[in-house]
Amino acid sequence: MREFTDQELVRREKLKKLYELGIDPFGNKYDVTDFSKDIKDKYQGLTHEELENINATVSIAGRIMFIRKMGKASFLSIKDKLGNIQVYISINDVGEEVYNLFKTADIGDIVGIKGNVMVTRTGEITIKCKEYTHLVKALKPLPEKFHGLNDVEERYRRRYLDLIMNDDARRVAFARPKIIRSIQKYLDNLGFTEVETPILGTILGGAAAKPFITHHNAQNIDMYLRIATELPLKRLLVGGMDAVYEIGRIFRNEGMDRKHNPEFTTIELYKAFSNLEGMMDLTEGIVSNAAMSLNGSYEIDFLGHHISLAPGFRRAHMVDLIKEKTGIDFFENMSFEDAKKLALEHDIEVEEHFGYGHIVNAFFEKYVEETIIEPTFVYGHPVEISPLAKKDPKDPRFTQRFELFIIGSEYANAFTELNDPIDQYNRFEAQLKERALGNEEANEMDIDFVEALEYGMPPAGGMGMGIDRLVMLLTNSETIREVILFPTMKPKD
Repeated sequence: MREFTDQELVRREKLKKLYELGIDPFGNKYDVTDFSKDIKDKYQGLTHEELENINATVSIAGRIMFIRKMGKASFLSIKDKLGNIQVYISINDVGEEVYNLFKTADIGDIVGIKGNVMVTRTGEITIKCKEYTHLVKALKPLPEKFHGLNDVEERYRRRYLDLIMNDDARRVAFARPKIIRSIQKYLDNLGFTEVETPILGTILGGAAAKPFITHHNAQNIDMYLRIATELPLKRLLVGGMDAVYEIGRIFRNEGMDRKHNPEFTTIELYKAFSNLEGMMDLTEGIVSNAAMSLNGSYEIDFLGHHISLAPGFRRAHMVDLIKEKTGIDFFENMSFEDAKKLALEHDIEVEEHFGYGHIVNAFFEKYVEETIIEPTFVYGHPVEISPLAKKDPKDPRFTQRFELFIIGSEYANAFTELNDPIDQYNRFEAQLKERALGNEEANEMDIDFVEALEYGMPPAGGMGMGIDRLVMLLTNSETIREVILFPTMKPKD
């Protein structure tokens, strides 16, 4: 049997009283015509006399966050989706019966307020209540310091309380869909079509990652939750959809940290007859436009850095960046053994499946990645780690691929897409060999995709970007858990 605190017992007694009065404790439809921030923005700065002349009537609904009862008149604070606003309620304005109903209210209750806009002697925009409507009785009291650091795990487990008590959490929650809408609008205006592709599949491909595996009972087969949307979207290019994108959930059975959650959101897009430079321009436009749409500025603060996201991001080859930091030039003709020797001299572990390109990438990750602060397109990734990108015709050890780095983190990954079915088949086979050597993140053979390429896929550019990380960047949120409403959590014991 559940045990209740003294406060909870008092609230349940008030619940009974509402029933006795013929009032539904959990409310009915209420006509909301106004929101707190809009009221403040519209009437801020007007005098008491000006507001009396205007006689503006508003109707809001929200949660009581503060009550100061003073006999026959009281003040309360109401929180709706846009913020808080003060309400003045008097027995002279609403009558004794309604005022007595109000006196049974608790912090956390949801109420409707209809009245006139006024300003107090301290200059605070306030609603003078003319009609008070009880909507929902809160049976549990709100926590006093829910936003404190000691409650960080509980904040994520009970996001509903976080949104009530933590204005910053609410700000981020509303910012995320604005960012996504800005991306959709930007791409739609460029002639892209938003599509949906399967979440369940039978072949692992499109990225280097460990999958979640599930089972389809009717067909008695194991299936993967998708680790990327790349291969289905490129099939659409074969079919004649020349510019497509998908924003959707991705699932990777890997660790969790400040930048990683096992389910997260990406955008992948593909544009026929484009290339790597076209994808750089497009990615730069998406990020810059999202910053301006959300904040009205390209300037942002994140992780202690102040940077600009204005168009004109730096573009640099991975090998050149490694040379800047270490003095080693991987453009030189050197054997795998020479590269391996350099790796060991620089405290880089060489795994069994490593080739020349893996060593180059390991140097970048160890000595360069975290040093990049300003937005930078790092291009020219080794072919061994880029099974779906076209080779660089000037040096086939490297590919026409880039990653966008900002303040030490990767935000986007893009290719001049590989559309040669013979080369693609050979790369899949190389991935299978890596898998046999212990690389669990290597792709499987997707023969249907190879056959799709044999019908002819136009030259194209493609790009994938982590939506969660972009939201972190633009809202100055330090962990991915802050920008996912319901992040993955370990069950309580």
